[in-house]
Amino acid sequence: MRLDKYLKVSRLIKRRTVANEACDNGLVTVNGKPARASYDVKVGDQISLRFGQRIVTVEVLDVQETVRQADAGTLYREIGR
Repeated sequence: MRLDKYLKVSRLIKRRTVANEACDNGLVTVNGKPARASYDVKVGDQISLRFGQRIVTVEVLDVQETVRQADAGTLYREIGR
C-alpha cells in the first residue's frame, strides 16, 4: 500500500492529500530516510511524522486497505513522541 494511503487509513493523518503534501515537504521518514508518498509500506517499517515541534514514531503492525475508525489504532504501535 502507498504511504500516503496508509497514513490516511491508519488515521495518523486525516486526509490523503495532506499526507501527500507532508511527504513532499520532507515531514515523513520511513526507517530513518525521507519517504515519498508512493513508498510501499510493509509490516515492520518505522514511520516518523513531524507535527511542528513534535515527532511521532510508529511501527507498522498491519497493512489493510480499509479499516473501521475504532480499529485504526491496531494497524500500528506508537514507539516514541
